[in-house]
Amino acid sequence: MSLFKRSVVAEILSHAGVVFSTLIIVWLSVLLVRLLGEAAAGTIGADVVIAISAFSSITALPIILIVSLFIAILTTISRNYREQEMFVWFSSGVSLANWINPVFRIAIPVALLLTVLTMISSPWAYRQAEEYRQRYAQRSDIAKVAQGQFLETARGQRVFFIEPSENKENEMGSVFARELNANGTVSFISAQYANFKTDEKTQERFIELGPGSRYDLLPKSPEVRVAAFEEATLRLENDNAVSENTIRAIALQQLKARPTELLLKDKKPRSDAQLMWRVSLPIALLNLALLAIPLGSVNPRMGKSGSIIIAALVGLLYMNLLNMMRGWIGSGKFDFWTGTILVNAVFFLFAIAMFWWKTRVKAPKSTA
Repeated sequence: MSLFKRSVVAEILSHAGVVFSTLIIVWLSVLLVRLLGEAAAGTIGADVVIAISAFSSITALPIILIVSLFIAILTTISRNYREQEMFVWFSSGVSLANWINPVFRIAIPVALLLTVLTMISSPWAYRQAEEYRQRYAQRSDIAKVAQGQFLETARGQRVFFIEPSENKENEMGSVFARELNANGTVSFISAQYANFKTDEKTQERFIELGPGSRYDLLPKSPEVRVAAFEEATLRLENDNAVSENTIRAIALQQLKARPTELLLKDKKPRSDAQLMWRVSLPIALLNLALLAIPLGSVNPRMGKSGSIIIAALVGLLYMNLLNMMRGWIGSGKFDFWTGTILVNAVFFLFAIAMFWWKTRVKAPKSTA
């Protein structure tokens, strides 16, 4: 490999590493804030936040890789122009087209990695994350109880709030529960303390409440029933528990979670739309890597903001058109092959046109 190719590859990899690390940190920060919010609301368990964030990060890798490589190539070329290095290469017989070889030395392996991610890894990660969510939704109420926060269970029919215990003899401190009964009665239960209990014969699980009160509000009636108790038992069981196979089937209902081979067998517009997206991402990486070369060539006497903004708009336009085409294929307006070829071919031809524009020899101005 020549000095030119080695220097270009090294600089692109260096920039790509910085951009990739930055985007991953930003992504994880936003994702963790959202997942912790869901955990606080009781939508998911706090014990699965890390697992879901890991799987969600795998699903985000294709877009992060595309953006990282595009920005890395763009910044490498624009830096060479701004610091006059490009004119040294030009005087050595290197043209803008000679950048294609070192750029694609990086882009092709990354595109192959992207193909594995979009076809295999991302659907698997989507499926695992959704299965975690479904398993938490199928947990019994007792498994969801968390001290110090309100928690909805049974699809909002029951709400708990449990304070930490100050007595070592009891597992929970003060307990508040609101329950919507089948007959429309709203019950409010409070107790000084509570303990978990499991029936040894039936394996049913309960919460044994200490001294407390129960208030029943009758529907469409001003009547309120009040009862005090020394001990009470609250049954906490999930009547809608399903098997692992059912959980897996529920997860597979999402197109993003379906394996590629199932999408190929489905032959439906929505499956073709998802398949188009998976096929187009590696192609988009190669097209954007090619486009970044002419888009990065700037006039060193002018500011760099203009070219960066234009390049960012081109990249956003490409991704948005792919997303729009996915919707059009899903609605039956385009078939798989037309939708896949159309957008990618347009941007490939645009890249060729940009190369011609940047490398053309301008005619000298007439002095007459």
